[in-house]
Amino acid sequence: MKRRSSVSVAALMSACVLGLTGCEEPKVDAAVFDSLQRCINEPGMLREDCERSHTEAKTQHAAVAPKFSSAQDCQAEFGAGQCEEAPYRTQSGGSVFMPLMMGYMMGSMIGGRGFGRSQPLYRTRNDPKNFRTADNKKAGSKMGRTKVSNSATSRPSVKSSTMKRGGFGSSGRRFGSAAT
Repeated sequence: MKRRSSVSVAALMSACVLGLTGCEEPKVDAAVFDSLQRCINEPGMLREDCERSHTEAKTQHAAVAPKFSSAQDCQAEFGAGQCEEAPYRTQSGGSVFMPLMMGYMMGSMIGGRGFGRSQPLYRTRNDPKNFRTADNKKAGSKMGRTKVSNSATSRPSVKSSTMKRGGFGSSGRRFGSAAT
């Protein structure tokens, strides 16, 4: 009887592993860069695409970056010297802090040639080798053309509240009307 239960456990574990692997999110083409110059130097990349995508990511940065009510909370998530004051204030007039933009990702255009959507990327203190989107989706560590999960290329959400220490996914105070 003991032998029978160990076979059942092994069969159950195998089924679980197969089930989880079958649910892996599909990967799509993207390009990740830590600077405009690195994009321009990448073989096959057009300067115009690099410049447009970099500008688009920088424009989105202030709206989509995670926001914190204190520099200490931001630095606890992203590291010392890796945060900046946001161009927003809280409803009570306090400062808002956000991580520095550490790179940008150009998502593949579906059914077309070249790269479409662009977004800023960040690096956390606990995972400094990997880029993450503003919605905390892993974009990997490889520079240049790469594959990322399909959800990582979706347009990041606008952050209208500050977070407490603990970073992505936490919630806190809402910004004043000047932030919207």
